[in-house]
Amino acid sequence: MTFETWRSTAAAGRTALLGLAVACLFGLGATASAAARANRPIEVRVVVVTTWEVIRDGKDLRGELYAWRTKWPMKTEMPFPVGVHPLLYDPQRHVLAVLTGMATARASASTMALGLDPRFDLRHAYWVLAGTAGVNPKVASAGSTAWERFVVDGDLGQEIDARDIPADWPTGMIPNGRLHPYELPAPAAHTDDGNTAYALNPALADWAYARTRDIHIPDDQALAKARAPYAGPGARPPFVLEGDGLMSARFWYGDHMTAWAEQWVPYWTGGKGVFAMSAEEDTGVMQALSLLAKAGKVRLDRVLMLRAGSDYVAAPPGLSAAEFIAREAKEGLPANRQALEALYQVASPVVRALADDWAHTREVVPGSRPH
Repeated sequence: MTFETWRSTAAAGRTALLGLAVACLFGLGATASAAARANRPIEVRVVVVTTWEVIRDGKDLRGELYAWRTKWPMKTEMPFPVGVHPLLYDPQRHVLAVLTGMATARASASTMALGLDPRFDLRHAYWVLAGTAGVNPKVASAGSTAWERFVVDGDLGQEIDARDIPADWPTGMIPNGRLHPYELPAPAAHTDDGNTAYALNPALADWAYARTRDIHIPDDQALAKARAPYAGPGARPPFVLEGDGLMSARFWYGDHMTAWAEQWVPYWTGGKGVFAMSAEEDTGVMQALSLLAKAGKVRLDRVLMLRAGSDYVAAPPGLSAAEFIAREAKEGLPANRQALEALYQVASPVVRALADDWAHTREVVPGSRPH
């Protein structure tokens, strides 16, 4: 081999080795990039919040989550060991559904657990709670759905048994920091005693209501029978409205409790709130979201809450509160099935609009004024 041949062969070898090294580096880089993408949190567009489900022998029979599983459908199930039920996910629309469990404590704990889950990026996500409730017959009817503007806690406060209250008191429920029911001025909604009321984003609630107000909620004989004894809004066929929620970890019934709720809600909202729906979880969800928002993990201006009336909070004329409880314990909630159907019918187009218009809704909250 001549010197020139040797030099040419050596140069070719060096070039080949350099190419191999560059290819390896690019390969390692691509692998690292793919791994980084695989480990990147999922950017969720909408979280659907549900609160109860009937599950027997591992089979999902009915509840607030059922329609999202079967009609949307969300077919991907993800483990959620710190919650009460696995998460459901739609990878095409990036919509996640959580079942919180019933009442304030479970709702707050489940929401906080989801908000801290490293698998998800929820910084731009919208939260849409869709749950059943008791409905105030002075405001709406069984089967109707209400987009909430305020949610008020009905458990926080001081209480005197009804047998001990002074004769001139309308209720035994006294706000923390006050000596009489509804004493003015009302305390601040957020104090060391607790967070008693939350105002949701009114522009977003108005936007959701505007999109759904003309939805026809199916009526049937069962709904007609349930509303027949009532008058006014409680006697109307089901409809979509804007109204507010009173949250309590206990079920309550009757005219006197309804009268309390009708005053408790406006008391804590500066006269702006109107009691429409009685439920359990919304203030618990808002408590968790408020703390998560402080940590920069969620946005409070992206929360929607929808409730559908599965029964009335006050008995029809001629029936006592105790008799009303006994009848529902025996016969069940008269509009439970219809309320579940109405929830999905009204909430799903809003969830779909938020997820599908992500090019805009990721940065701009619907209903907000452009800067």
